[in-house]
Amino acid sequence: MPFDRIDPRIRATSLRLAVLTAIALPALAAAQTSPPPTLDHCAAIGAPSDRLACYDSIAGRAPAPTGSAAQQPAATSLLAPTGAALPDTAAPKPETGLLSKYWELDASDKRGIFNFVGYAPNYVLPIHFTNRINRAPQSPTQAAVLQPDYRREEAKFQLSLRTKLAQDVPLIGGDVWAAFTQQAMWQIYNGTDSKPFRNTDYQPEMIYVRASPQSMRALPFGWQWRYTQFGLAHQSNGQSDPLSRSWNRVYLGAGFERGPWSFTARYNQRLNESLETDNNPDLTSYRGRGEFQLTWAHGLHTASLLYRTSLRGAKDGAVQAGWTYPIFNDQPNGLRWFVQGFTGYGETLTDYNFRQTSLGVGVTFLQF
Repeated sequence: MPFDRIDPRIRATSLRLAVLTAIALPALAAAQTSPPPTLDHCAAIGAPSDRLACYDSIAGRAPAPTGSAAQQPAATSLLAPTGAALPDTAAPKPETGLLSKYWELDASDKRGIFNFVGYAPNYVLPIHFTNRINRAPQSPTQAAVLQPDYRREEAKFQLSLRTKLAQDVPLIGGDVWAAFTQQAMWQIYNGTDSKPFRNTDYQPEMIYVRASPQSMRALPFGWQWRYTQFGLAHQSNGQSDPLSRSWNRVYLGAGFERGPWSFTARYNQRLNESLETDNNPDLTSYRGRGEFQLTWAHGLHTASLLYRTSLRGAKDGAVQAGWTYPIFNDQPNGLRWFVQGFTGYGETLTDYNFRQTSLGVGVTFLQF
């Protein structure tokens, strides 16, 4: 039947159906080929910029602006899709040992030059008790000097700092450090004699530290040779004759570690002086030439054991032990309780040839 002879109402209805079909079919086809995004679909997208755009499309937000903003560098992402393994670049760095952190041996521990950090232990011991007081210090070249009526109860403190002067020295490698240590015995409970300082020792040093090559670190039983050091040191009690005591020395040392344990060894070679100016010619026979220290650091506790020896017999030298624990558990590098015990010769330079045993209790700070 010709189209123009169909009832006008039927013809109008047919036209409307045709128009709606023409509009609906493309939309239906698009819906079948590109389903609308869901939250799960967006969550699986790795790149943050693409994931955000997906969420924006669900929320009905406008697309990102074009033009000058579109010319900015495209965002990149190293993040893996949900459930996938992280790339190697996102893996955490391996933990370095205590000796590397202390001497900044590995590249990840380097902190540059002229940063002041701790060296020898920094501590204040308000309670320090010794079994004997040297009431007449003397040496082969210095006459005995009678001391005031010092008490065996006193305070002891030590301040020790170092800073790196040169890092990765050209040609030879390694770092150069400067250090200074001051130790004092304070008769704070001796009001009769106006609370004097019984002894104060001063020690400046220059130290060269070289990390061991990776190929030479491994040692038996899981130990590692971490560094070698060479130093030049002067120590003096700052007194005039006949109480003056001092010595100059060079030393060679090395450091080793295994897990929470570290071990350091050092040999001291005293620089000769003329007999006329040497206040203590027999110092190394008492105080020692060799120094060996074992340190344990696990969890919040640390402990150390220092042995000094003349290398000529066990009757000389000294043993010193220390233990620390943080006052506040959430601040392990802050203020720590400190207990120190000593027995042998040379707790102070004035007492280099005087044997005594002492115990001190207090706090330590500025670890390194």
